[in-house]
This record gives sequence, structure tokens and C-alpha cells, in this order.
Amino acid sequence: GENKGKSVPTRDLILTDEQIEGVRRSGVVNTGVLDEVARQIHPGMNTQEIDDICMQYCKDHNAIPACLNYEGFPKSVCTSINEVVCHGIPKESDVLEEGDIVNVDFTTIVDGYYADASRMFIIGEKTTPEKEQLVRVAKECLEIGMEAAKPYGFVGDIGHAIKKHCKKYHYGIVTDLCGHGVGLKFHEEPEVLHDAYRGTGMLLVPGMVFTIEPMINMGSPKVFIDADDEYGWEVITEDELPSAQWEHTLVMTEHGVEILSY
Repeated sequence: GENKGKSVPTRDLILTDEQIEGVRRSGVVNTGVLDEVARQIHPGMNTQEIDDICMQYCKDHNAIPACLNYEGFPKSVCTSINEVVCHGIPKESDVLEEGDIVNVDFTTIVDGYYADASRMFIIGEKTTPEKEQLVRVAKECLEIGMEAAKPYGFVGDIGHAIKKHCKKYHYGIVTDLCGHGVGLKFHEEPEVLHDAYRGTGMLLVPGMVFTIEPMINMGSPKVFIDADDEYGWEVITEDELPSAQWEHTLVMTEHGVEILSY
């Protein structure tokens, strides 16, 4: 129903101007990491090399990679290729090939403040029109979700707008994973569902910092954890069709969201 699950943010979910500035500083480094990956990513490289780039950038900019050793995650970045939806683990055996699509998801901690963003990369000159469309629509879903996030609206308004856009393409929206509050911790309230009803979820109040990160599958929205992943992290589409995702860290203002991390 339209009214289920409404809630109001507690005081600690509304950041002070000083705290928002801290997240903004972390966001500059977070964006810088992904810019550096964008400069260096190419066919024939393996995903461990992406991890090395991210680690080095963090060392050079006094940042800590939030993923490293987070609940046993063994690397500093998530690299998710084609049908891997998210939480792909960098490894030397995963070589990027012409036409692959890959999500690189990175979270920085700078002076205790967290910023979290991810981008899709098409490897080489081009990929299939189907994959290209998926990557584009996933980005549009993020942008449409951002537009729907209004001060004193509800978190569910975001997922409602994304769902409407996705339906046009008959894509599946992953519901097992969602966006989240971020800034002072890696993951906190609110949960930002990407398939939701308008007017549900938490009230959006200026000073809240959160991610929108729709995971859009070419086929079924169903996912499973890869049995071959010894760490139990890698999430794969059930039908093994490709998946795409983009993510920004955002702060709610009196005028709508502002991006803190690309």
C-alpha cells in the first residue's frame, strides 16, 4: 500500500554543515579514484590491476578504501563484469576483453568521512547495442531517481521513478540490494530501494546523505551468490544476462539533491 513503512530520520541521520563538508572532501578523492581508473582501464588488463590503481590513489591522497577487509571482503574495490551484478572481487585471472561492460565501485574514507560511487565502463571501442543500451538506461535510472528525490518527499519516490523508466525496456531491477545512508558510516539508514511505491520509506530531509545506485538487469531481476566465490560476495544474475549499475553519493538540500561523489 501507499502508506506502509513511512518513517522520519533521527537526528544522527541529518548531518551538520561541517560533516557535509567532510563527506564532500571524501567525495573529491572518491571521484578522483574513478577518474584514474577511467584513464587507465583498457582491454587486456586484469581486475587486480584496477585494485592496484585504487590502492595507490588512496595512498597518495591519505584515504582509506572502505571495502578492504569489510566483513571479510578481500580487496579495496568491487569490479563486476557483465553478468556480475555487484561485489565482484578483483583478481589476476579476470581479464577485461573488448566489449565487456564492467562496474567499478569504490568507497573512500577520508578523515573518518565516507563517500561511495560507482561507474560503468565499456571496454575497448564498442560493445553490443544491447549492452550499450543497458549501460545508458542504468545511468538514466540514477539521474531519474535523483530528480525524484525532493526535500520533504519520501525515499520511495526514488524507486517509483526508476521502476517507471525501467518498465519501458522490460529490464529487471535488483531488489536484493539497495542504496543506503552514508557519510559517517559505510552503510546506514535509510534503505534506498530502487523498486518502490511513491510516498513510502523515510522522509527526505535537508542534511541527509545517501546513495542512489540502481542495479539494472537485462533480463530477470533475480540474482544469486556465485558458488565459485570462496569469500561468498559475488552477486550474479540468475539468467546470466548482463547487469549495469551507476552510483552517486548525494546530499539532500532545500532545493533537491547535490552530488558529492561521482
